[in-house]
Amino acid sequence: MRFVPIALSGALLIEIEPRSDERGLFARTFCEREFADHKIPTHYPQCNTSFNHRRGTIRGLHFQSPPHEEPKVVRCTRGSIFDVIVDLRRDSVTLRQWYGVELTEDNRRAIYVPPGFAHGFQTLSDNAEVYYQMGAAYVPDAAAGICWNDPAIGIRWPLPVSTISQRDASLPNFSP
Repeated sequence: MRFVPIALSGALLIEIEPRSDERGLFARTFCEREFADHKIPTHYPQCNTSFNHRRGTIRGLHFQSPPHEEPKVVRCTRGSIFDVIVDLRRDSVTLRQWYGVELTEDNRRAIYVPPGFAHGFQTLSDNAEVYYQMGAAYVPDAAAGICWNDPAIGIRWPLPVSTISQRDASLPNFSP
């Protein structure tokens, strides 16, 4: 695996190194030692999947409030998504900055989302599925989010929104 630093401190793009032959390919997507060497959690008490029917669907931007922040590793296992993370750490030099990357079933990339970041995505294909390795258990009372189109953050989503939940559509703008 290759661990590629991105513009937001502590976040990483994880690229696999596939070995191909006539059967197809094989690649590691998790290695406890390599994750630990890059300061990524190695214990995942919860894993989730999200299936999305329509291209243009937005989920997020979600996070858990302190002290229940969730580090996560996110990958797209079917179709394609535009994955977005936003730094909400009040003491961070990249506060309110966002990073977006295309994750697809073909490029097999993943993104490490550190604690203190909001996360969301937009589907770029119909029938997109996303897999999450969660470094902390979900705490319903800590569930929070910020608005997907907060003008102070200025995310440039690639497609018009086709579907968004009422909850996500009514999330507040970020206020530090």
